Amino acid sequence: MQISMTVNGTDVTSEIEPRVLLVHYIREVLGLTGTHWGCDTSNCGTCVVLMDGQPVKSCTVLAAMAAGHDIRTVEGLATGGTLDPVQQGFMEEHGLQCGFCTPGMMLTARALLDKNPHPDDTEIRQAISGQICRCTGYATIVRSVQWAAAHPAGPGLEDAADTEVKA
Repeated sequence: MQISMTVNGTDVTSEIEPRVLLVHYIREVLGLTGTHWGCDTSNCGTCVVLMDGQPVKSCTVLAAMAAGHDIRTVEGLATGGTLDPVQQGFMEEHGLQCGFCTPGMMLTARALLDKNPHPDDTEIRQAISGQICRCTGYATIVRSVQWAAAHPAGPGLEDAADTEVKA
């Protein structure tokens, strides 16, 4: 079957089998390997992408179901060579170790900040609760999202100078 969608701002059309999962379409057909595939049961959250701005586990979505939708992967976070504040926050606050869960965490954080630019600790933890990180203990991930909330325009730009990042 033929499907069309927008991925990271680019319109794509492909001929696929109806049973292809979105995670496999993104990785194998489009060659965007930042989206990871982990557990095969939708429990780990490493495969999270944004579909129309909402986090979805791409291992539970058929590529055909994403036809006509706007998909954003981790490769679509940076714009014009500038890291998204979420990406920068993960660097600044050491929100990653092995990096396997990181793309899904970053996209979930981006969706949260797009909906709520100033989430508290509990809201951040609730947003990432569907994702498993076996390395960090989540504290640095929460601080990374807090950093991004405090720097919505990126590092060094003082849009949120009055917003304090909690340690």
